[in-house]
Amino acid sequence: MTTLSFKPSQRFRLPDWHTNSYLLSTNAERQRDASHQIRQEARVLRNETNNQTIWDEHDNRTRLSDRVDTVNRWKEMLDKCLTDLDAEIDNLTQMKESAEQNLQAKNLPLDVAIECLTLRDSRRDIDVVKDPVEEELHKEVEVIEATRKALQQKISQAFEQLCLLQEVRQQLNTDHRGKMETLEIDRGCLSLNLNSPNISLKVNPTRVPNGSTTLQQWDEISQYNKSHAEAEMKAAIELREAITLTIAQTNNQLEAQRVATEFAFRKRLREMENAYSELKWQEKNTLEEIAEMQEDIRRLEEDLHRKLMNLKLAHTRLESRTYRPNAELCQDQGCAGCPVQASGPAAG
Repeated sequence: MTTLSFKPSQRFRLPDWHTNSYLLSTNAERQRDASHQIRQEARVLRNETNNQTIWDEHDNRTRLSDRVDTVNRWKEMLDKCLTDLDAEIDNLTQMKESAEQNLQAKNLPLDVAIECLTLRDSRRDIDVVKDPVEEELHKEVEVIEATRKALQQKISQAFEQLCLLQEVRQQLNTDHRGKMETLEIDRGCLSLNLNSPNISLKVNPTRVPNGSTTLQQWDEISQYNKSHAEAEMKAAIELREAITLTIAQTNNQLEAQRVATEFAFRKRLREMENAYSELKWQEKNTLEEIAEMQEDIRRLEEDLHRKLMNLKLAHTRLESRTYRPNAELCQDQGCAGCPVQASGPAAG
């Protein structure tokens, strides 16, 4: 007779089996609900992050585009400022050269005035006088020296201003080069997209590099460079106007003094010509008077010679009548008529 054997294991009751099945089913539903909730939250998160990423990328692209426009505007302003600065440097250089030429041109009038003074020192005797011509020549030398000094001062100021303009130009050029490089970098960044081949993860991309400036500092530096350049250009324009005025004033002063000196020369020459004419007239009259005087002296000598013969005759008569004898030696009319008292040289 066969016997039924039982496997030695724990036996569960049917209610336990139903309970276990219910628990498994309930747990599965709960896990599925939790998974569904997680999936829904993940979808929401994906949507939110995708949207946020898209908007952040769009916002960054817009900001980067605005930044490119800002830097490009500054670059264009610096371009114009550099162009104006180069033009002003050329204008001031030309004005400086014009002032140097005017300064060089003053050497000839100065040499002429000094030569005139030197030549006039060769005058002799009474003609060495301190006349208006000498005074005007000294004034002309003083005016020329003053104009040379004024022009030299303006030339020195122009040289210093050119150095300042070159320094400002170097600053602007450095700022301009920096903005050109920035535009190249930012435009390259603006051209990147998700399909660009050269994008990659970087180490600590949000770090702040050493030497970084704030946006306000950047704007202040650019504004300072532009304002500094405009101020130096304004100073250069004012200096050019001052140099032009100085050149005109010095030329007018020199021309006025030249006219005054030439007028004094002409007046003095007229006086000298009048004095020379007067002296020539006096010399002519004096020579005529000398000739007449010499003629009168010759006639007087002739008359004196004739009177000497008459005197000899009278002396001879008187001497001869002293030999009259006795009472005949009387003082008669014959003696009275003889000019024995006449003055003149003794008889020979």
